[in-house]
Amino acid sequence: MRLIRTLLCAAAIGLSAAVAASPAEPKNGVEYLTLPEAQNTDAAGKVEVTEFFAYYCPHCQRFEPLLAEWVRKQGNNIVFRRVHVPAGPSVMAQQRLFYTLEALGLLGTHHQKVFDAMHVERVRLASDEQVLAWAGKAGIDQAKFTEAWNSFGVQAKLRRADAMMGAYRVDSWPMVAVGGRYMTSPSQAGEASSAPLTEAQQGQAALQVMDFLVAKAKAEKK
Repeated sequence: MRLIRTLLCAAAIGLSAAVAASPAEPKNGVEYLTLPEAQNTDAAGKVEVTEFFAYYCPHCQRFEPLLAEWVRKQGNNIVFRRVHVPAGPSVMAQQRLFYTLEALGLLGTHHQKVFDAMHVERVRLASDEQVLAWAGKAGIDQAKFTEAWNSFGVQAKLRRADAMMGAYRVDSWPMVAVGGRYMTSPSQAGEASSAPLTEAQQGQAALQVMDFLVAKAKAEKK
């Protein structure tokens, strides 16, 4: 009997945590924010979702698998983009690495590998030399990588990232923009919880807010 009570209590605690991390009716100004001016998106009638992140950021690294699965489930419902934020000279090489991988069409195979290199293998990737050495070890063609690394296209994306960060008023990361108008993040989405949430619960809460915002942005397109 005691075992049954223990199991029931454990289930109740788990349910309570799940409910605390499940904002069923997100509120503007609480679980998400609305930009004063909507930004133009190029999503061909779909809802654009943009993540602002940085490779060095441990919160971004922990949010990544949850976000990747959410994007997979959304499928053709959204157009998903990432913006690696500028965050000072020590992060420039990582930001440039992201846009080089994007230019080479290698994000699908190497995006997670960069996170693993930095947060599991403790490779700093704080300089051009460290990034180029990592790219070679990761099996990327050195000539193609160097060409993309030095390209005008990558330079343009670095400038655009800086402009987007200002336009979307991004001051922390990871942060997600939906439809060029709504902003949320794991910490923002968990703000209304009556109990403290773990980082994983905050991530799940953010995904639920994002579901709500995608549906809202989609309805507003009609």
